[in-house]
Amino acid sequence: MTNSEVTSIQSQIIGKSQKVAVVDLGSNSFHLVLARIVEQDVQILLKEKLRVRLAQGLDINLNLSEESIERGLRTLAIYAETLKGFHPSKVNIIATYTLRVANNASKFLQRAKAIIPYPIQVVSGQEEARLIYQGVAHSMHYQENRLVVDIGGGSTEFIIGNGFNTLALSSRNVGCVSLSKTHFGQGKINKKRFKNALLAAEQELEPIVDKFKNITWKLAIGTSGTASALTEIAHANNFCQGPLTHQALTDIKNAVLKFDHFEQIKLKGLTTDRQHVIVGGLIIMMAIFDLFEITQLEYCDKALREGALYEMDDNLQHEDIRERSIESLINRVSVDVQHNEHVALTCLQLLKQSQPGWDFNAIPETPRYLRWASALHEVGLHINSSNYHKHSAYVIENAGMLGFNQDEVTLLATLIRLHRKKILNELIPELSLFDYKWVARLIVIFRLSVLFNQKRQKDFLPTWQFKVHKNNAELEFPQAWLTNKELFKANLDTEIKQMQKLGIKLTYKGV
Repeated sequence: MTNSEVTSIQSQIIGKSQKVAVVDLGSNSFHLVLARIVEQDVQILLKEKLRVRLAQGLDINLNLSEESIERGLRTLAIYAETLKGFHPSKVNIIATYTLRVANNASKFLQRAKAIIPYPIQVVSGQEEARLIYQGVAHSMHYQENRLVVDIGGGSTEFIIGNGFNTLALSSRNVGCVSLSKTHFGQGKINKKRFKNALLAAEQELEPIVDKFKNITWKLAIGTSGTASALTEIAHANNFCQGPLTHQALTDIKNAVLKFDHFEQIKLKGLTTDRQHVIVGGLIIMMAIFDLFEITQLEYCDKALREGALYEMDDNLQHEDIRERSIESLINRVSVDVQHNEHVALTCLQLLKQSQPGWDFNAIPETPRYLRWASALHEVGLHINSSNYHKHSAYVIENAGMLGFNQDEVTLLATLIRLHRKKILNELIPELSLFDYKWVARLIVIFRLSVLFNQKRQKDFLPTWQFKVHKNNAELEFPQAWLTNKELFKANLDTEIKQMQKLGIKLTYKGV
């Protein structure tokens, strides 16, 4: 479909429904889906898929090659043309395994900003798994527990769910591109390589087998390219009809091993763009069948992209999963909920008084990030009260915060890591979704909020004012109150020195 045809489709639906788009930056292919939301249902208007093989460009040090970066950026330029006219809030660009693990992912993301005017969210493996399951759950009704498997280019996701609820999530670092690249150098195929690759896949999946087998499930579902390709091959060659079976996989294996090279593989149902990755995908699927004792697997053509589409409209979301993630983490540890609420309230007061000097309107969820940071900043106390801010940040980074993208998790961890003691600029990461100035100002607000509530006394502080202009921030307290608060003033003096590292000049005075 040409860009003019896409524009025509867009013009037909303006004013009739809500237009949304999802772009999936996968390890093997980039996908774009245009849809409209009509009466709480998603109607797909256009799907585009371009082979990028981003994971093919990862070297042994997990750095993307310049060639692979250029392939990805060229594809984004094509999608940018298709997305012209879409409001930024209606475009969701999701990056998965390769940009999740690449050490130089920031290089790609920064260059992408100049090409496509929408933020790119790098999601964790568990968040990817959750979105995949939501895509399946919205398209396939099933009353009992089901196992969903999605073999991607760089990783494979596993989910057990019931209805719209997930019971277990996991993402393993093995995919059809990465396995093919690692074990079939130069595309050469033989039985020994096949056996070694199968063993490697089983070793990667084995750690999660017991956990997933201990949760009873009745139906196995496969999504995305590998499951689709294997099902097509099995049907086209009469290896099976209906769901994919273990015997069909064995038949495909025997057929593949008749060839000596990826380029030679010719099977009914196999497209040319799958030639170089089908062996890796087949091996991972065989490992899954064996380890999880699957007898048959149904294919579902809905996955991550559809899951993301359903979450783009408030009327279609069952809840903001991020709120549930915060609540779940708080429930796992003992925190002073009342104190955290006081910190959050102070954050909102500082945020309000900082307007319009500091404009946070570009990121509407700013108040929520501060509230979430307030709720979580002491979760590390149960580990050790000494340096608890470091423990808290570690917990946030490793808790599997469902609903949050990687930048959001990093932001919360950074706010919490730097909410007390020394500010180290090297601990403020380069983020694709948030610029340094915005993060620095949030750190200022959060540190002051924690300081203001340090005594855990609701009425400790009198009425105060917070005024800002560019990189200057000033606090005003009643002179009579401030005069005898030597310790509080000493703490403010410390904050003045620390905030200089952020390029912000903090002052205070009595009035």
